Formats: sequence, structure tokens, C-alpha cells
Amino acid sequence: MVDMDIVVLGDEILRQKAQNIADIDTNIKALSQQMLETMYRGKGIGLAAPQVGLSLRMFVLDVEEGSPLVFINPSLLETSEELEDFEEGCLSIPGVYAKVARSAEIRIQAWNERGRPFTMEAEGFLARVIQHEMDHLNGVLFTDRLPEIIRAKLLKQYEKRMRA
Repeated sequence: MVDMDIVVLGDEILRQKAQNIADIDTNIKALSQQMLETMYRGKGIGLAAPQVGLSLRMFVLDVEEGSPLVFINPSLLETSEELEDFEEGCLSIPGVYAKVARSAEIRIQAWNERGRPFTMEAEGFLARVIQHEMDHLNGVLFTDRLPEIIRAKLLKQYEKRMRA
């Protein structure tokens, strides 16, 4: 397998809307495995294709260790009005953590790495991780969901640490 690098804040691809995958073939299946290995290597629980420099609507996650999931061309069908605050981080903004409000429950439709469609209902932590990864497919970072004063402070600290 080819090692993949995780792109970090400042890379343009993190701000672009990812493109749909037209054909779920053996290359996409292999890519999903490479992404999972990259995610595990980075000690993450989710990773979207833009985070490895690919403008593809695809993400992987594993919130219950050993139960990886692959989402290709996902669509959020429903989100609850009830929000929950929880601290988030991101492999593309290492060392930055903040509480983010997200829908407590969601319903999502996607295709798996074998090209089979599925619909899933998720709540709590799983719902949060899915929403975080969906944001990546739309060029949104978790810091964008923070109040301006908190976002500015965190990003200033991040930039200072990256220069050091």
C-alpha cells in the first residue's frame, strides 16, 4: 500500500466541495483501505478524501475499534433539531480541540466500498463523527462552527505552534 499524507490547514483542497465518485471499482475499494490505514496511523477515528488531497466524496471512520465503515457519495437525509456539545479535533488541524454543537441524531445514505447502497441512523458520538466528515466533503472545518473569537484564538495558537 502507498503511504498517504494528511493535508493540513492552509491546503486549498480542504476548502473545496469534493466531487462525486462515478464508479465504485477496485481502485476505490483499495483507496478506502489506504485511507483507513492512514487514519489509524494518525490515531484518528475518521478521515475524508480531501484530507489526503483527493477531491472525492468519500470518508472512512472507525468509532468502535475494529468496525470500520466506508461512506461513498454520502447524503445527510435528516438531522435532529436537538444539538449536543462535544470536544472535537481534526487530523488536518493537529493539536486544536474545541467544543462544537452538532445534531444529536442523523440519518445518512451512502454507498459502501463494494458499491452497495445503505441508509443508516446514528446518534451521539457516531452521528458527530459522520457530520464532521461530511463537513470535510463540503469544504468546511470544525473550526468554522466556532464563535469568531474562539476560532481566531485557536487558529492563532495553531499558527504559532506550526512556525515553532
